[in-house]
Amino acid sequence: MTENNNKTNLSQIDEKIYELLSKFKGKLAPTIIIIVLCAFALLSSFFTIKPAEVGVVLRFGKESRMATPGLHFKLPFGIEKVYKVEIERQFKEEFGFRTLRAGIKTQYSTKSFIEESLLLTGDLNAAEVEWIVQYRIENPYNFLFKIREPVQTLRDINESVMREIIGDRTINEVLTIGREEIAVEALEKTQLLATKYETGIKVYRVVIQSVFPPERVKASFNEVNQAQQERQKMINQAQQEYNKIIPRAKGEATKIIEEAEGYKLERVNIAQGEASRFNSIFTEYLKAPEITKTRIYLETMEDVLQTVDHKIITEKEIMGMLPLYDLSAKGVK
Repeated sequence: MTENNNKTNLSQIDEKIYELLSKFKGKLAPTIIIIVLCAFALLSSFFTIKPAEVGVVLRFGKESRMATPGLHFKLPFGIEKVYKVEIERQFKEEFGFRTLRAGIKTQYSTKSFIEESLLLTGDLNAAEVEWIVQYRIENPYNFLFKIREPVQTLRDINESVMREIIGDRTINEVLTIGREEIAVEALEKTQLLATKYETGIKVYRVVIQSVFPPERVKASFNEVNQAQQERQKMINQAQQEYNKIIPRAKGEATKIIEEAEGYKLERVNIAQGEASRFNSIFTEYLKAPEITKTRIYLETMEDVLQTVDHKIITEKEIMGMLPLYDLSAKGVK
């Protein structure tokens, strides 16, 4: 009896639940759909921009605004779409080689990229050039929508520019002194074309990593370089000897010339002085010959007698006699 009563109660409860579900059956599905749509709209209405990024917000496919780093709101259901671009990061493109893993021991790809690195020089020689282009995204909208595959376009531009520049130079310039000039010119021309094509990219540096002759002719190039180095060595040695000998010889020649000029000036001055003195004496002699001769004689004797320690003076009247002089005395002249 008790079991029958329990079954009756359960049947009544089931009927009531069924009646309630029947009442809400027509309203439950739309309610669930609305709740799901609201949740999706709420979740898709917020987005975050990282510190190194900027967001380009499009409304119905047209640029609406730029989103700076932080939390932002947008219209859901595809009305507004956000494209994130890293504008603070510096990117690089490698030509002629690829880096697999950077670090203390950088690993490079063993694959050959000869189609990129093999360039023809202006003197019809070949050189393998490996270089890097460093750039940043300056205009996010142009980078995303103005041109298809902007990075590949930048690679094509830079490779074309590099081939043009190296095609105007000799192999010696490319291998030695011309590398810095090539890098600077490649940077300027690449940026000019990147701006013209509206890539939205700002090129910061072009770095030539290495330049070497192709493997097939490397031995011949090494021999030529060695011969050029020997030639330059001989030129430097000859220049060193020249700098050592020629300036010294020039200095000695200058010294001799200056001494000769000094001697010449001295002799000319002495001669001119003697001539002036003779002319003045001759003028006086013409005026008074006897007096002038006496004066000259006295002046001469004065100069001569000053060099004699002992002097013997005799009278003119006794010159007919034979005087006896002790010439052995010390100091007698």
